[in-house]
Amino acid sequence: MRAWLERKAAVPGGRRGKWLVLAAWLIAAMALGGLAGKLAEVQDTSANAFLPRGAESAQVNVELERFRTDEVLSAVVVYSSGSALTDAARTKAEGDVAAFAKLAAKGEKVVPPLASADGKALIVVVPLESEDQEVVADNVKELREIAAANAPPGVDTEVGGPSAALADAFTVFGSLDGTLMMATGTIVIILLLVTYRSPVLWLFPILAVGFSSVLTQAATYLLAKYADLPVDPQSGGVLMVLVFGVGTDYALLLIARYREELHVQEDKHAAMQTALRRSGPAILASAGTIAVGLACLALADINSSRSMGLVGVVGVLFAFVAMVTALPALLVIAGRWVFWPFVPRFGTPAHKSRTVWARVGDAVARHPRRAWLTTLGVTAVLALSTFGVNMGLSQDEWFADKPGSVIAQERISQHYPSGAADPAVVIATKAEAAQAEQAAKGTDGVAEVTVSGDSPDGQLTQLAVVLKDASDSDAAKDTVKALRDKTGALVGGTAAQTLDKEEATARDLGVVVPAVLLVVLLVLIWLLRAIVAPLVLLATVVVSYFAAFGASNLLFENVFDYSGVDWGIPLLGFVFLVALGIDYNIFLMHRVKEEAQLHGHVKGVLTGLSSTGGVITSAGVVLAATFAVFAGLPLVSMAQMGVVVGIGVLLDTFLVRTVLVPALALDLGDRFWWPGALSKAGGAPVPAQGQSGDSDRELNRV
Repeated sequence: MRAWLERKAAVPGGRRGKWLVLAAWLIAAMALGGLAGKLAEVQDTSANAFLPRGAESAQVNVELERFRTDEVLSAVVVYSSGSALTDAARTKAEGDVAAFAKLAAKGEKVVPPLASADGKALIVVVPLESEDQEVVADNVKELREIAAANAPPGVDTEVGGPSAALADAFTVFGSLDGTLMMATGTIVIILLLVTYRSPVLWLFPILAVGFSSVLTQAATYLLAKYADLPVDPQSGGVLMVLVFGVGTDYALLLIARYREELHVQEDKHAAMQTALRRSGPAILASAGTIAVGLACLALADINSSRSMGLVGVVGVLFAFVAMVTALPALLVIAGRWVFWPFVPRFGTPAHKSRTVWARVGDAVARHPRRAWLTTLGVTAVLALSTFGVNMGLSQDEWFADKPGSVIAQERISQHYPSGAADPAVVIATKAEAAQAEQAAKGTDGVAEVTVSGDSPDGQLTQLAVVLKDASDSDAAKDTVKALRDKTGALVGGTAAQTLDKEEATARDLGVVVPAVLLVVLLVLIWLLRAIVAPLVLLATVVVSYFAAFGASNLLFENVFDYSGVDWGIPLLGFVFLVALGIDYNIFLMHRVKEEAQLHGHVKGVLTGLSSTGGVITSAGVVLAATFAVFAGLPLVSMAQMGVVVGIGVLLDTFLVRTVLVPALALDLGDRFWWPGALSKAGGAPVPAQGQSGDSDRELNRV
């Protein structure tokens, strides 16, 4: 198997193979390029895409389909003032009803203005067709224009309700992919220019990432259309950021190794083949670890988490394939000049002076135990902020800037029962409907119960239950629990959905987190042929996660002014950080093991740190910067995920991988590799199978 892999790895760097590989990618990109732009067509934008599979609120959404042949979703127009509304305001609202009727769904009527008890607000309910989100967004926009036109002085007009919330979300997600692509691409290009200080070299990783992006989107589209791969707007947006970040990381590692080999080999083809042979296993292990870690999200109940994981696997695999095939072929075809003005010359030293990472390694080696204890103390202090985190975001906190639907809900809550614009939905059988209605009316926290109608087949009855409290409040969730207990019927709506997501998140953490830790541990054991080292590496990444979460929470509270953390962040942040954080430990320890087999344990740790320091630091900065793009998005949940992952990657890059891991490895000595061959060598070199013939060249290069 090893020999077969080495032969295949040599193809992109071969004299003929490079042209075959490039031709294959060009043909694939041209053939599948048209499908890449269709990804939005298969994205699931329904409410169930973000709910737990099998949840009661999701079942209600399914049952609601039986109540109508046309999709209908209400918009609520709110007219409000700080004092009692004048006759002019009431006349305005009544006059708008006729204009609203032109936008109402076929066969549906606009509900006349309903005054609040305090006389300071009016609401008009407009049923809109909801089959096409773009049409919904256009209709909501027109409702807002009609309501705002010629409004009397002192009267505020807002449009809320489910239709407006859907329209606002559509507006945000509609520009999400383009915004992320432009921002991510710009940041990666700038960082590559700074890293390589070459006006040419940055282009080659970008071209390879471009190839992988096209095939990733095309493959995701095909899998979603024909294999039921779950894709939603959030996972679709994260997909491209992941491809850019991970792909650029692999490009940095391969190019750094290729540059080293160009100093000791005159033939560029041989240099690339050696670089692939030596860095390939680390890149493969990294991609495999990330893919397997993300695949564990398939065990999650929340559909959006499952989508994020499975779609991410597709992106990582195509990024890996592109960086070990397309990128090597492009670099070898172009030749040494791509490194201009710092062209690596055969026979010249790769490093003219000691690197900063060599000096860091020397400092750590003088007092390794003090180094790792100090580092652990720093991470522990940061992790303290994880205690007392306020979990959950209310509906008006989902967006960084409040959209009209959220403002409308606030106005309604000020003048009507808080749940008036977004009632809970109860679905009962026709025979049990009367009993369910009476039980609902007798439930604490319920303001009003009305019968919305029967399903066309006469088997089900729908009840609209107005809650006294806001639909995203704890009190509303308690009312939903009581309704489910007392009515014995299905209870859905916003409050029920929030409750189901919170309960599923707790379950997913208990299932997915142990699975991720186990599979990552097994990959590390296979890669390093040891048990102690993988356990140490995994522990450092977990420590890094808690430090990142704590540091992020400090920013959320004191800089971003968020009142809480989205329920999905602990799980998604953990999976991404463990998978991506272990990435750099794999890069480091694969090189450390290689050097330890040639020079012994201590020298191997220091040489591995010195050799990989620059490239891993660059890779970490690039990956952190790509995820930091999320911090500027209007969706708070995605902004929070970007902050957590970005900080975690930086901690892994500059603290964990640079100080903590080398210090622990040096303090443990040969026991670090137990029970592998290196643990029995007493610090002496142990040439790996198949590498003994390269020892002299490796010693001279180092």
